[in-house]
Amino acid sequence: MHLYDLSSSSAPPRRTVPLAWFAVVVIVAAGVSVVGIAASYALRGGSSSGPLTITDDLGRRVTVPLDPARVVVLGPSIMDSVYRLGLRSHVVGVDCYAPALGGLSSDYSADQVALWNLSSSMCVQTGPTFDVEQLIALGPQLVLAATIVSVAAVEQITQTYQIPVVMLQPATLTGVILDDQLLGEIFGVSSASSSLANALQTVLAQAASLQNDLTANGTPFPTLLVTYSADGNGYWTFGPGTFGESLIELASGASISANATLSYPELSGEQVLASDPQFLVYGTGFGINESTYAGAPFWSQLTATQDGRAVGMDSNYFTEPDPTMILVGLPQLMAILHPGSSAQ
Repeated sequence: MHLYDLSSSSAPPRRTVPLAWFAVVVIVAAGVSVVGIAASYALRGGSSSGPLTITDDLGRRVTVPLDPARVVVLGPSIMDSVYRLGLRSHVVGVDCYAPALGGLSSDYSADQVALWNLSSSMCVQTGPTFDVEQLIALGPQLVLAATIVSVAAVEQITQTYQIPVVMLQPATLTGVILDDQLLGEIFGVSSASSSLANALQTVLAQAASLQNDLTANGTPFPTLLVTYSADGNGYWTFGPGTFGESLIELASGASISANATLSYPELSGEQVLASDPQFLVYGTGFGINESTYAGAPFWSQLTATQDGRAVGMDSNYFTEPDPTMILVGLPQLMAILHPGSSAQ
């Protein structure tokens, strides 16, 4: 998990998302999804054998080699997509924090390190400062980066070292599917990306069906706090326009932080106690567990903790804009809030 720097309220969040995508993602006409059509328009130029010119998530026009053999991935969310598309053998480097701050384990969970066969020898330091020399030493033909890397660093890599950098930071959950299809084109694995897109759209359609059923029956959405960290002051959570908030809405939940003034606010213990949500989902991993939250204000007094409706969930499932967020995180949240529903 590498959400963002809590010490800076102006730091760009890793995953903001309006919900305007929702009506689009479940529309399928004549067996061809709207997402697939949109992706085809996003890919411009190139040929079957030469370089391909694409537009990345920051609107940058980038010319990339087809099926590059050496790729550096700077962002766990991108690594998730790369692995699911069968492209692990292309990856020679990944993002890490400085060794004194955890190195590889600061950005990737133990399960991810094992599943994706990552090692410290692949590390490119992205925090607290970005080590360009580590990246260059790996000899990449392409860099895939999330916004944990600054635009200034991207321009340095591109202009000084002539290495193309594609920024993959989807602004919506539909964008996750589009980015996967973009990777499919770059690496020549369109069949794999189409299969993954179909799986993602199936889950999103199930979420839409559940929400429609509840709305039609006049069933109110249960109130909920999703928190990924806590301290002596309160609970860090998701505000309006964030991926975390969109997941809550997609899972047919009513977030108690939906009207917060910040994208990633810390709700005080008093605020949470006053709202007293029916459910409390807390993120685990990266050294954070239930005992971390048990030390937060009023934890034991919340109805959710008293009634057994405080549930731990891997933080990666709701803090990374990747296929796992949709395939695993969303169904888990739906199951917590609506056990036994027909959409499960």
